[in-house]
Amino acid sequence: MRIGLHVSNYTGPDGPAAIGPRLAEVARSAEDAGFASFWVSDHFFQTHEEGGSHLEMLEGWSVLAFVAGLTQRMSLGTLVSGVTYRNPGVLVKTATTLDVLSGGRAWLGIGAAWYKREHTGLGIPLPPVGERLDRLEETLRIAQQMWSDNDGRFEGRFTTMKRTVCVPQPVAKPHPPILVGGGGERRTLHLVARYGDACNLFEDLGPDGLRHKLDVLRRHCDTEQRSYETIERTSLGVVELGPGAASAGDVVRRCRDLAGAGIQHAIFIVRNLGPVPLEVFGKEIIPEVAGF
Repeated sequence: MRIGLHVSNYTGPDGPAAIGPRLAEVARSAEDAGFASFWVSDHFFQTHEEGGSHLEMLEGWSVLAFVAGLTQRMSLGTLVSGVTYRNPGVLVKTATTLDVLSGGRAWLGIGAAWYKREHTGLGIPLPPVGERLDRLEETLRIAQQMWSDNDGRFEGRFTTMKRTVCVPQPVAKPHPPILVGGGGERRTLHLVARYGDACNLFEDLGPDGLRHKLDVLRRHCDTEQRSYETIERTSLGVVELGPGAASAGDVVRRCRDLAGAGIQHAIFIVRNLGPVPLEVFGKEIIPEVAGF
C-alpha cells in the first residue's frame, strides 16, 4: 500500500506571510518521510468542513507548482479539480505544464464539482448534476485527444476546439494518470472504468461500503472490456496523531482494513499537520503498510 498526504487547510497563527515557508516545510518533510503522493484541494473558498470561507485558501495548481520546485519524488495532484472552474483545454494544459516541470509527477485529479457557495460567490455557473457529469465526460475526452497525436478539431456538446494542440506533450507516458473523484455508481464509476487510471473513495464508507463501490467499478470495467487491475484504487480519510488522538498503530490498522477492502493508495488529511506527525508516518506507518 502507498500513502499520500492531502493538504486542505492553510490557516496558521502567523498570517499569510507564513503560509509559504510553512507549506515548504510540510512538503519537504512529507517527501523525507516517504509519502508517495502530495494532494491539495482545488477550491477558491475554504470549505465548511475546514472552517468556512473566512479562512485562507490557495489556488490548487499554483500550490502544486510551488511544491514541485521543492521536491523530487512525490506524485502531485488536485483532489479534485471541478470541471466547472476552467475551460477544459486550459485545465489539461495546466496539468501538462505541471507534469513537464516536475519531471512527469503530475496527476489530473478531476470531478464534477459541488461547492455551491463558492460558485455563487465567484459568479461561476453551477449546472445541475447531470450536466456537470456530462461536462466531466467531455473534459476527459478532451484530455485524451490533447494527450495524443491528434491535434485537430474537437466538437463537443459544451466545448468546440479548432485545434487541440498541446506542445510540449507530457513527460509521463502515455500521459499523466487521470484520477476521477467520487463514488456515484451509475455515472462516476463508469467514467473511471472508461477513462480513468484511478478512482478515489471516502474512507468513511467503511470496509463493506468500499468493497461495494469497488465491486460496482469492477462490473463497469467488465462492460468496458477493461482490466479492473489497471485502475489504482485510492481512498481519502482524516487522521490526527498524538495524545488523545490516533496512534501510529491505529493508522496501521486502518490501512490494513483499507487494503483488505481493495484500496491500494490511502491518502490522509492530517489535522495536526507538521514535521512531528509526518515523521511518525515516515518511521512507524509507511514502512509498516508497504507490504499490504
